[in-house]
Amino acid sequence: MRQIVVDTDVLILHLRGNESVREMLREAAQDSLLCCSAITIGEIHAGMRDEEREKTLKLLNSLAVIDVDRKIAALAGDYRRTIKSHHLELDDCLIAATCVVNKATLITGNIKHYPMQEIEKKEVSIPS
Repeated sequence: MRQIVVDTDVLILHLRGNESVREMLREAAQDSLLCCSAITIGEIHAGMRDEEREKTLKLLNSLAVIDVDRKIAALAGDYRRTIKSHHLELDDCLIAATCVVNKATLITGNIKHYPMQEIEKKEVSIPS
C-alpha cells in the first residue's frame, strides 16, 4: 500500500475545518496509508490549544506515525547542509527525508519548503 505523509500545515487546515482538505484526505485514505512524521506530532502539540486537545489527538491517533531514525536524520542533515534556501528548516528536512526513506508522497501546503527533487509532492492550496 502506498504511503502518504501529511505535512503539519495540512493537518492544521483539517483541524480548522477546511472541507476541501478533509475531502482530499478522505479520498487519499481510500487507497493509501496516511502517515505523519514524529516531527509533525511535536509541531502540532507545540501549537495546540487546550480546547483543541481532544479533536487534535483523535486526528493524530488516526495516522501512522513514522519515527525519525538514523537514516532519516542523516539524510535530513545532508539536505540542511547542502541545499541553499532561506526557507529550509531542519524540521522540514526531517519530514522530507522521512518521505524519501519510506518512498512516500508528501502532501503539503508549503511546497517551497521542500525543494528536494527526489520526493513526490502534492500541494494543497491554503486559503488566504
